[in-house]
Amino acid sequence: MDFATYQAIKLHRVGAVLHATFNRPDTMNAFDEVLHAECERLLLEAATDDATRVVVLTGAGRAFSAGGDIEHMQALIDRPGLFMNGLVAGKRLISSILDCPKPIVAKVNGAAVGLGATIALFCDIIIAAHHAKIGDPHVKVGFTAGDGGAVIWPQLIGYARAKEYLLTGDLMTAEEAARIGLINRSVPAEELDRVVDEFAQRLAVGAAGAVQWTKLSVNIGLKQMLATVLEASFAYEALSNRTRDHQEAVSAFREKRVPRFTGE
Repeated sequence: MDFATYQAIKLHRVGAVLHATFNRPDTMNAFDEVLHAECERLLLEAATDDATRVVVLTGAGRAFSAGGDIEHMQALIDRPGLFMNGLVAGKRLISSILDCPKPIVAKVNGAAVGLGATIALFCDIIIAAHHAKIGDPHVKVGFTAGDGGAVIWPQLIGYARAKEYLLTGDLMTAEEAARIGLINRSVPAEELDRVVDEFAQRLAVGAAGAVQWTKLSVNIGLKQMLATVLEASFAYEALSNRTRDHQEAVSAFREKRVPRFTGE
């Protein structure tokens, strides 16, 4: 792997553990086209990289990833064709997480919101700092939760709780997320690096074939869900991209005011 070819992700190794840091702290690591493409490429390359046995994903600065970029949202409204291209890329990104045989540990150092939460929750192990906020507030910007949230949240915490959080867009602390089973562990911020490093190294020295094939076996059910639910939820998200409510939410965010939804 050529680390120098990555612009939006900072990479380094500790033994057989590849640490990948979303490196857009000025935007709270919101996913734009560059970060989206590099994350997918990273996981595809890691899948066949003999030097890598475990991947750790985290974010620079205050956030793991605060989801989508608001200016990119406006561009998708103005040019709906871009949105359709994004759907294809979105499917590839989620699939790259599930198809990568190497275990992926999400080190959630801060907010994991929207697509950021989806990426974290599709990882194999999720360990977060107590203060980190996790949620999928698609509905708060007039969007359908279409980038994978409708797939993964019910699988982790059941349909009733998943609908409560997806329909309201409410965020929760990492401590609450760990309590209800959305993530594996919540730890004090000062212990996050140590806990993740110890767990990643434990996986790295395990029987590689057994670990990787077990991951792939467990993910078969998720891939089946992805092939059905993701297709539908992305289609609904495409519809919501054309609504007045979504444009109102994007405009309100840019103008730093509360949106006024009309149901249109």
